Amino acid sequence: MSSNPYELGLDRNAANFVALTPLTFLERAAAVWPDRLAVIHGPVRRTWAETFVRCRKLAAALTARGIGLGDTVALMGANTPETFEAHFGVPLTGAVLNAINTRLDADAITFILNHAEAKILITDREFSPVVKKALAALGRTIPVIDIDDPQFKGGELLGEKNYEQLLDEAASEAPWTLPTDEWQAIALNYTSGTTGNPKGVVYHHRGAHLNAVSNALSWQMGDNTVYLWTLPMFHCNGWCFPWTMAVVAGTSVCLRHVRVDAIMGAIRDEKVTNFCGAPIVLNMINNAPAALKEGISHAVKVMTAGAAPPAPVIAGMERMGWEVTHVYGLTECYGPTVQCVWHDKWNGLSIDEKAQIKARQGVRGPMLEGLMIADPISLEPAPKDGKTVGEIFMRGNNVMKGYLKNEKATEEAFAGGWFHTGDLAVCHPDGYIEIKDRSKDIIISGGENISSIEVEDILYAHLAVLEAAVVARPDEKWGETPCAFIALKDGAEATEADIITFCRERMAHFKVPRTIVFGGLPKTSTGKVQKFMLRQKAKEL
Repeated sequence: MSSNPYELGLDRNAANFVALTPLTFLERAAAVWPDRLAVIHGPVRRTWAETFVRCRKLAAALTARGIGLGDTVALMGANTPETFEAHFGVPLTGAVLNAINTRLDADAITFILNHAEAKILITDREFSPVVKKALAALGRTIPVIDIDDPQFKGGELLGEKNYEQLLDEAASEAPWTLPTDEWQAIALNYTSGTTGNPKGVVYHHRGAHLNAVSNALSWQMGDNTVYLWTLPMFHCNGWCFPWTMAVVAGTSVCLRHVRVDAIMGAIRDEKVTNFCGAPIVLNMINNAPAALKEGISHAVKVMTAGAAPPAPVIAGMERMGWEVTHVYGLTECYGPTVQCVWHDKWNGLSIDEKAQIKARQGVRGPMLEGLMIADPISLEPAPKDGKTVGEIFMRGNNVMKGYLKNEKATEEAFAGGWFHTGDLAVCHPDGYIEIKDRSKDIIISGGENISSIEVEDILYAHLAVLEAAVVARPDEKWGETPCAFIALKDGAEATEADIITFCRERMAHFKVPRTIVFGGLPKTSTGKVQKFMLRQKAKEL
């Protein structure tokens, strides 16, 4: 018998212990605010009560088709109500939602469908050309359901029926049964796979619940939140924001394509209060014609991540009166888990000084237990001097279960009891971390380490530069030298000599790009510059 009195007769039971799951947020939103708008998609406007019914119908229809615990439901969807509903309807069956990156090629999609052992595919008509190829190469037949969105013209229907007809299969709404184990998988997200096949990152109900709440807390989201979907819902399950929107019973404004006129129109017409986006989206807004910005006088909160945002891009947002919050995370930690928390003592700084601070990744969010910069081999913490570069490590409940069917990669990722991010950063004396590079993006020239992000920050300060990315170019003498790929603003002019002179005046000469290449930059669907493609171009120069 235990000698600890707090263990005697004080066991877990149905009254005092319930497994954490974000599904409870949906039921509460529908019960407390049934008539509040949950989703807006063009002419479609649905309340939380209506969304609750539709999610349960989706679950019932999938269950009737034999989908259940441990099965994978693949979804190739745009930012539409169907993708939003799948975040609740699929896990309600006990199955796992695999929202696929809509910018992938057919080979990658085929690999994912097979590796995840998808039992069914729900796919949007917009992506039918690539999905058709992927299905042809699958080597097996799976049921296909079409999202037939009237707001998209083109493409073809590939499935046996459409999403609305699938919901009609439900004899009634699915019973409201939640998982008994919070460690149960809820979602599967594949990493970008820029070097070989992508890895399948598995999320659990506990982590999804906690990160959804963390988003609401760290952004002070109230129950009058109107959130614009500029971030793809497939990307880390939209950084867990489908579940966050149920936490706050806010309104999701769907956006199929990330175009500046559509973004500004939605912000103005729907009185959007919050949106997330990579720095490329912020840059697009900064450089939008003044006419598109007219009529927007209310406060807008912006959360940015995906690549370290250059300070000038943040400053541009702040000049518009929009409040930027810089966050950091990876697919492996449910999206944003680190945040550049703001202190009142910084309020008196100039906009440019504020932007410099906001360019840091920051400190751990409310639900992350551990964050450190340390030696990647010994795990010895780095000094908080703002200079010593180490790898970023995390631990906590919003770190993935691991990689699907890849025990070796999972063990490596968690070696030493910490999640190894592969990102390199410094820790400032106040404990705020600042990324210096991905470990593979550091340029080593003549034995000196050059941060590509530091060079990019300087390039973005040039008035003619719209976008910039810096990678290593092989060099016989130096080993590597910085090579800058630059897209200029419309109507702007600059020569290679102009850019090099500008850099020489602002940084150590060994850090100055030796090569300048003008033109557009290749990007992922989430706005990250695909540096592996630029590295290949630099090698071929």
